[in-house]
Amino acid sequence: MTDHSSAAFTETERQHALDALHVVGSLPEPAYDDIVKVAAAVCGTPMALVTLIDRDRQWFKARIGVEGSETDRDVAVCDHAIRQPDRLLEVGDLKQDSRFVDNPVLNEMGARFYAGMPLVTREGAAVGSVCVVDLTPRSLSAEQREALQALARLTMNLMEARSREREQEVATILEQSPLVEAAHATTGTACTVVILELQDLAALAEQMGERSLERQLQQLDVALEQCLDATRGDSINRVTGSGEFIAVLGSDQASDTLAALQAVADDASSRLARPLLLGAAGGTGEESTSAVFLRADRELSARKDAQR
Repeated sequence: MTDHSSAAFTETERQHALDALHVVGSLPEPAYDDIVKVAAAVCGTPMALVTLIDRDRQWFKARIGVEGSETDRDVAVCDHAIRQPDRLLEVGDLKQDSRFVDNPVLNEMGARFYAGMPLVTREGAAVGSVCVVDLTPRSLSAEQREALQALARLTMNLMEARSREREQEVATILEQSPLVEAAHATTGTACTVVILELQDLAALAEQMGERSLERQLQQLDVALEQCLDATRGDSINRVTGSGEFIAVLGSDQASDTLAALQAVADDASSRLARPLLLGAAGGTGEESTSAVFLRADRELSARKDAQR
């Protein structure tokens, strides 16, 4: 069982915990659509959502009865919900609550009732919620509150299982790099790990269709690979079902290759009207490639912070 009371997170730590899940902006998935359908049915509401509280926005992983895929964070009721990770936030009448009475998004929706259970990682970071919204003031029954709490646990389990699958795939990508394989027979080799991540994949899929998006990602993969020096042992792989690319570069002239990768990223960002962010870290051969990857991942988070 997760002990939420023992973990105190700064906003930066909470945000990085959300980044580590790699869910924000991801493509639609039927399991999450099922969760909001069940939440709405059990609670008898016309609207239900799985929300994630990103840096300056609330992004919807799944939704029913709600238009759009995100709102500004400063008008998100779920931003209030995550401030108490261990309890469900229930607001019987949003019009009678001083925090929400003048909320423009809620007023436009005609929302009067809200109930949301925070999504909390095993370490205790609250990253979003499973919530329901109604157009009339009301309250949930004890059984409905328990169901919403159970759905939040199920949602978090799905997200963390997805994160573990990605971690395993990343470990395989790093392990199978020609540079890393060669290092197993030596005392170690210096390398640079680069992570490139296309933001808001779900929005792009909605805009151009998933098939067109997949073609764009395949073309991007080719363009990135053309920046590499195969004779040096460079390699690049795309994480399955995502817009994330991981490259392992040899140390010789790595800065030139990084510049070329950044140029491709800038071009793609302009062409797709979505940021393709790059994080990189260099190793000396005295640390594991996975440790270098984690430093590159932190650099990528810093790039996301800079986009605010």
